Amino acid sequence: MAFKTLAAFIAVAAISTANAAITRRVACPDGKNTATNAACCPLFAIRDDIQQNLFDGGECGEEVHESLRLTFHDAIGTGSFGGGGADGSIVIFSDIETAFHANNGIDEIVEAQKPFIAKHNITAGDFIQFAGAVGVSNCPGAPQLPFFLGRPAATAPAPDKTVPEPFDSVDSILERFADAGGFQDFEVVWLLSSHTIAAADHVDPTIPGTPFDSTPGIFDTQFFLETQLRGTLFPGTGGNQGEVESPLKGEIRLQSDSELARDSRTSCEWQSFVNNQEKLVETFPTVMLKLQLLGQDVNNMVDCSEVIPVPPPFNKPATFPAGLSNKDVEQACAETPFPTLQTDPGPATSVSPVPPS
Repeated sequence: MAFKTLAAFIAVAAISTANAAITRRVACPDGKNTATNAACCPLFAIRDDIQQNLFDGGECGEEVHESLRLTFHDAIGTGSFGGGGADGSIVIFSDIETAFHANNGIDEIVEAQKPFIAKHNITAGDFIQFAGAVGVSNCPGAPQLPFFLGRPAATAPAPDKTVPEPFDSVDSILERFADAGGFQDFEVVWLLSSHTIAAADHVDPTIPGTPFDSTPGIFDTQFFLETQLRGTLFPGTGGNQGEVESPLKGEIRLQSDSELARDSRTSCEWQSFVNNQEKLVETFPTVMLKLQLLGQDVNNMVDCSEVIPVPPPFNKPATFPAGLSNKDVEQACAETPFPTLQTDPGPATSVSPVPPS
């Protein structure tokens, strides 16, 4: 199935290759950078600005997590119900879209990004996707994400109920992704690689910044491992809509992540990411490009992926958190055995919250 997805982007790759072949590299007006297309030149200044002033000097912190979340919440707003996809409507019509239940808390990153959009000559749709890609580059282990420039400004808000909720059923979530952009079941799992650097502020509002795995500042496969461990506790109050028990103190587990990790349609794909950093790095850019282009005509866009920094490497194997082992795995994939992993030494793992920016 994966080959179908990769084949779908051969046309995009061909456009990129052709553009690079026929366009001479140009010197940008800043006197420091060059680009294969002059349209990409203004992005260097935007990149440097947000790295320093939005992402706290290039950290993989809260604003990166929230910016990546925003790329999805803006882009998924399309399908049979209407909506323009990755068009920036969540910023342009923020008074409407941030009031949707599924967008709870996203107003904070929307308001944080608005001054940068106003300062620079860039559409909201382009800025959202660009900021997400730049932010992810700060996270060790992450892939270099693609970025295509040229989204026109949104003319209408996305309809409500286009963003899946953590309490939705697996059936509902898979149907929503298929309707939004023809995402196949395995591609939904690929997209959820984003949760490796995610944290929740509003699932349990008493414990803001609670991570989904034990390494929220690293783009690694711990998320896929830890979601398959038996849940034994709630990190905060418990009983919150869309939350189920997690295996570690200080770690929150979404109901949707738990069920996708255990559903027969997605469990083997989920398990395949455990301790497979290479697959994580190969698949996430592919599916993120598909997300970024929802509602857009790639033939009218410019590939400016070269402006996105190369992330720092990370090569540590996945490990069971201290105090846990293979006996704590709730394996759902019947096709392949669960990977053999080491357990971290020391006392039982407790996860610290992601500090606010």
